[in-house]
Formats: sequence, structure tokens, C-alpha cells
Amino acid sequence: MVSIGVIQARAQSRTIVVDAGHGGVDRGGVPGQRVGEKQLTLDVAQRLRSVLEDRGYSVVMTRDNDEFISLGTRVAIANAHPDATFVSVHFNSASRRGANGIETYYYRSDSARLAANIHRHVVAGAPTENRGIRRRAYYVLRRTSIPGVLVECGFLTNPYEASYAVSASYRQKLAEEIARGIQRVPPPRIRPLAASSTVSTEVLSQPLLGPDFVRAIPASRRSSKSSKSSRSSSSSSRKKKSSSSKSTKKSSSSSKKKTSSED
Repeated sequence: MVSIGVIQARAQSRTIVVDAGHGGVDRGGVPGQRVGEKQLTLDVAQRLRSVLEDRGYSVVMTRDNDEFISLGTRVAIANAHPDATFVSVHFNSASRRGANGIETYYYRSDSARLAANIHRHVVAGAPTENRGIRRRAYYVLRRTSIPGVLVECGFLTNPYEASYAVSASYRQKLAEEIARGIQRVPPPRIRPLAASSTVSTEVLSQPLLGPDFVRAIPASRRSSKSSKSSRSSSSSSRKKKSSSSKSTKKSSSSSKKKTSSED
């Protein structure tokens, strides 16, 4: 008997290009990071391949071992399959240990709904915050000619999230949740977007909005902040000049008094 998942995959007629982030000389993460990224992304990618193949999908891997694959080569592999979907697996990192949560990125407008499906499933199964769906011009998303999504499965620099990431059972769960998103299975729930992630200067304007899409700060607000900063800097400069002028006057006055006394 053919499963519902296999029927859905055949109906969509999809090939999935699974991209395990980093590899080889590119360890991923930040300097001094205790838990490396490249092996974990590969493990999740390989698990994702198994899940998808079990559900009737054809899967192409950009790398299947610990080797360095350039961004250009990853893009070329994806573009060699014009009817495919590109899914890049990563883990996040930050200089601040407390940074946490799941982020998902896309660039092409036809990738927004796929990003939302994958993100909402991963967030629903993760014990951490929803940092939102973001539009960014990452090379592998900007240069691929097929729909593409990059999912950040948590911060390895956060001890709590890293403890989950090193667990094989959790990486299997991540693979299954990403696969559900690819299959377009309705997510069980939408977790609220973290308050600190509602807007950002780092994201592009969104072609699709929703409760967990991070908005770009409007240009007017950015220019207003810049103007305030400029005014603050100008005011500070005037204060410094004024202070310097007063100091010079005091010094001059003191010098005159001293000369008078010596006479």
C-alpha cells in the first residue's frame, strides 16, 4: 500500500537539493566555539535525505561527507535541477552566549511560503524561541534559480541549545520537522515571534507577511535614527568645543593673573 506522503511527493513531482552548511576547512560558527557546526549540519542533512526518500522524494546532496564545497558549486548543483527545491541546513552562532532561537531565511518571493512552512514546523518542535522568518540576500539563496530556504536550527554558542543539537534524537526530530515543512503539512501551531525580533535593519522588505515574519525597519525610521544620531554627535561636538573654549579662556585668565603677580 502506497503511503499518503509518497502520493503527495509524486503529485508535487519534486526533487529536493539538500545543502549541509560548511564542511572541510570551513568549520562554521565563530572563533572559540566549543561545538562545531559542520558535522551537525551534515548529520541533519543526511537524516533529512532518508526521511524524504522514504516519503517518495528524489534527493540531491551538495555534500555527503566532510569536504569543503564552495558557495558557487552549491549553487551550480541546485541550478542543475530546474524543477527542484533548495534547502540549506545550518546552526547559528553569536558572540553573546544568551542568543537563542530558530531563524529561517529566503530571498525569492516564490520561496516565502516554503520558508514559512519549514520554519513553523521546526519552531513547533524546538524548545526555544521563534526568531522569525527573514528575507536576506545570502549567496546561495540569491544566486539559485529555484525556490530556496536556509534554516538556522538553533545557536551552538548557547549552552542550552547546543545540548540539544548534540543529541542524535533531536537532530532526527529536526530532519522530520523540516521534511513536514517541505511536504506542506499544516503546522500544529504558530508560536509567537520573540519580541526582540519583530523588526530588524538587517532584513529586506517582505513580499509576504504573517505573524512570524520579521519586518524591515521602514526607511523613514532608519533615517530618523540616523538623524538623531547625527544631531547627538553634532551636539556633543559643540559641547566639546564650548568646553575647550572655556578651558582656554580660563587658562588665559590664569596666565594673566600669574604674570601680574610676578610683576
